[in-house]
Amino acid sequence: MALPAQLRPIQHYLRTAQEHEKRDPVVTYYCRLYAMQTGMKLDSKTPECRKFLVKLMDQLESMKKELSDNESITQEVVGNAHIENYALKLFMYADNEDRGERFHKNMIKSFYTSSLLLDVLSVFGELSEENIQHRKYARWKATYIHNCLKNGETPQPGPAAMEGDEEADEFGAEGFSGQAFSHGGSFRGDPPSQDPSLGPGPAPEIGFAPGPGPVPMDPPTTNYNNIQIPPGAHAPANTPAELPPPSGGVHLTAEDFTKAQKFCKYAGSALQYEDVSTAIQNLQKALKLLTTGKE
Repeated sequence: MALPAQLRPIQHYLRTAQEHEKRDPVVTYYCRLYAMQTGMKLDSKTPECRKFLVKLMDQLESMKKELSDNESITQEVVGNAHIENYALKLFMYADNEDRGERFHKNMIKSFYTSSLLLDVLSVFGELSEENIQHRKYARWKATYIHNCLKNGETPQPGPAAMEGDEEADEFGAEGFSGQAFSHGGSFRGDPPSQDPSLGPGPAPEIGFAPGPGPVPMDPPTTNYNNIQIPPGAHAPANTPAELPPPSGGVHLTAEDFTKAQKFCKYAGSALQYEDVSTAIQNLQKALKLLTTGKE
């Protein structure tokens, strides 16, 4: 069924959902859920839009039944961790390629897909300030590098060029044409691999070739237009030795226990992608919260 013109802003989310259908149905489910929720706000009254959205709802219901034993679907906190970890893994891969001055279509698509998935995170609630910053930077980078390559120019690595880009603050998801991601193009580089438990398989539909995950980075945080870019934010922030000794006088609230549980689930999800640094960071956050009562 063709996408009605009124719902055009959700087309990239639906495309991302389709591309991940066999590789990662959890990503597919939440991309479609976000597209459906956004589509309802755009136009749920005209017959063609209502028909399209009803079909999308049916798809979601069918997927929910098929994935009824998947915790990423049945438990929001696990689903949140799954989408966030994958989005940030794509971001870190693309950022690493960018800072290494390896500019190619695969890294452009990784930047852009990570920005879409960070949008999708809003189905779980308000985005963190850090993810808002990642999303804005990734979306701008995808457009900036695409335009540079298209015009035969050499992109500047890192955030430097954004400081002089007046359009950067106004850029939105619907503003990107997606031309850089045509299936006919050739791709280079090794984006993050999927869940290792899936085993080897054919190259994904979007042109990604299975490969190792991104090399952990820890460059200094850079400021551009008052926006912080923490590309190494998922490396361990503290070592256990830096944490204060447990105190018997620490008072933990029910909310503290919930947050600690969330950090542990985030760590578990990260380990599914063999993302050790993110797992360590979240376990250390849980440990610090439980020993000090503070995040």
